[in-house]
Amino acid sequence: MSSHDDSTQLRWLGILSVLEATTLVLLVAVAVPLKHIAGWTIAVHVMGPVHGLAFLAYCWAAIQSIAEGGWSRLEAARLLATAFIPFAGFANVRLIARKSAALRTGVVQ
Repeated sequence: MSSHDDSTQLRWLGILSVLEATTLVLLVAVAVPLKHIAGWTIAVHVMGPVHGLAFLAYCWAAIQSIAEGGWSRLEAARLLATAFIPFAGFANVRLIARKSAALRTGVVQ
């Protein structure tokens, strides 16, 4: 795969990491409390599938990126584990940016 393809894949991984983290926070911090406090079950019925799609897209992109190589086991575990922790996906943006910068400069980390 060319470095352009790799940088595009990393860009998508970063976007999907933020999307997945955002939908998880909205589900856990907004939709679930609305369901239990206000009785608005529709919030979970809408946000649940939206987050599910974002989660699957992020996991697919992370697995593809890991399969391409260049990730340590710790980094790979981090990419996958952060999908389950609210706000953690936002921290991946820096990791992905470092990987992208290393790819552009030709320095393998």
